[in-house]
Amino acid sequence: QVQLVESGGGMVQAGGSLRLSCAASGRTFSIYAMGWFRQAPGQVREFVARVTWSGGSAYYADSVKGRFTISRDNAKNMVYLQMDSLKPEDTAVYYCATARDRRFEYDNWGQGTQVTVSS
Repeated sequence: QVQLVESGGGMVQAGGSLRLSCAASGRTFSIYAMGWFRQAPGQVREFVARVTWSGGSAYYADSVKGRFTISRDNAKNMVYLQMDSLKPEDTAVYYCATARDRRFEYDNWGQGTQVTVSS
């Protein structure tokens, strides 16, 4: 089991930036990739970005490509999501999650952190 704790959410005006952090603990040796997801009120949870734990290969949803950057610090068991040029439609609860292999089936989830972007 991997435990995940997100932080860094908050309220920002459109065009602003936020940096989310996710701290992993427990069986971190089992992590193949870490991802960020988000869920807006009344919407299904959607994929935002992912990064492989060893190689650092990143992949983004089209809706955030060019605005968000995912990174990881293996030594600290941390993953980050730098969010720039934020839009009101980015408002959601953001979750980090882990996958154990390249099927990218996420089976450990954090509790989420709220991001609110005002217009």
